Order: sequence, then C-alpha cells, then structure tokens
Amino acid sequence: MNLILFTESDFCNTQHICLRDRRHKHIADIHKAQPNSLLRIGQINGHKGTGKVISIDDQQVTLHISLSTPPPAALPLTLLLALPRPKMLKRILQTASTMGVKELYLLNSYRVDKSYWSTPLLSEDSIKEQLLLGLEQAGDTQMPCVHIRKRFKPFVEDELPSISLNTRGLVAHPYDAISCPEPTTDPTTLAIGPEGGFIPYEVEKLQQAGLTPFHVGERILRVETAIPAIISRIFPII
Repeated sequence: MNLILFTESDFCNTQHICLRDRRHKHIADIHKAQPNSLLRIGQINGHKGTGKVISIDDQQVTLHISLSTPPPAALPLTLLLALPRPKMLKRILQTASTMGVKELYLLNSYRVDKSYWSTPLLSEDSIKEQLLLGLEQAGDTQMPCVHIRKRFKPFVEDELPSISLNTRGLVAHPYDAISCPEPTTDPTTLAIGPEGGFIPYEVEKLQQAGLTPFHVGERILRVETAIPAIISRIFPII
C-alpha cells in the first residue's frame, strides 16, 4: 500500500480522518506508526498529501490531513476488453488501475464463456476493491470507470463509433495486422480480445467502428500479459 486512500465518509471532523478497517491494520502492522508519524495519503478522486498520526490504538487511527499534490495524469486511453476468465479478472483490474487506465469496458465476445458473466467478481463492490488496490500501488487517487457491455454487436455499432471518434483506434490482433504503431500521447481507443482472440467477424465490426488491427510481434501473449505489454508499447509515458 504505497498510498493510503480515504473518502468523505472517513472524516471525523474537517481536518481529521479516522480509519478502522484494513487501512488501520496496515498502518499499525506494516508502517508500525506512532503518534506524529507521517504517512502518504490521498482522497479518492481528490489530491494527495500527508497524514500525521494524532492517535492510534487497537481500534482505530486518527490522522490530521494535509492535501496539496494532484494525482498522476490519467492515461489517455479507453480500454475495451473482452471479459477475461474470473481468476484473471482481479489481476487485470488491478493492473489497468495501476497503469492509469480510467475508462474500461468489459465486453462480450464469441470466445467469452457465458459462465464468466455470473461471477461475483463483477459486482460493483468487488470491482471497486480491485481498482482501489491498483490505485494504492500506483500512488493514484482517480477512480477508474468500468462499464459492462454484455452484447457485442449493439455496443460496437451503437456506442463504439462515438467512443473512438477523434482517437487513435486500435485492436490487438496477431494475424493480418500492421506492426505496432509508434508511441504517442494521443487519445487512444484500444480493444484486446479474449484468450484465442477476436473472431474474424468481430475484428471486421471493430474495424468498421474505426479500429485498426495491429500486432506486437510473433509471440501470442496471454491477456494479462498483453495489457501491460501493449500499453507500454503504444504510450511513451509508461
């Protein structure tokens, strides 16, 4: 936990926050904080700064907060991701959050198993938990937005053209595709398929919506590996 995050609900008064959950345990057991210890803190969707320990016991820690630093710049990326298998979803959400992705769409695809959509990991609370872990790792405060789209064709036809408008539209695809484009900070819409990739029909629909197929070499990567590898290739800021 490189940054201790808090929300409006954690305020005890205008200048102090009181933490009683896993953050309290982390401060006590990992930081071994004592009164007057300084910790790195951040308000979700707000600024970062320091928290001075006013008091700490077995039940809670009280911090005097001072916030003055904006969070890191968001990655100019909208990530479209075919829903991965549940055991990978948690790691992928954390990775995307850590790398600065702020707009993420989880999509259906021909090769997405129908059972994946019934996982409790898609609940709002579960998604938020993984995103927070990513923010804590990165030292970021801006919560990503995750959108769930269970119907591929209506999303690609009705929503994607406006999402990809005025962006660099890309779909990761290992076959009949251009080489990975040069890195840029231009706004980008990136689609990454499921294990096995998008089927030809899906690639064609994505192309019609403005996305260009590209590859990053001869090796076929797992989704959880492809996401950080591709992001670090197409942006110069990672």
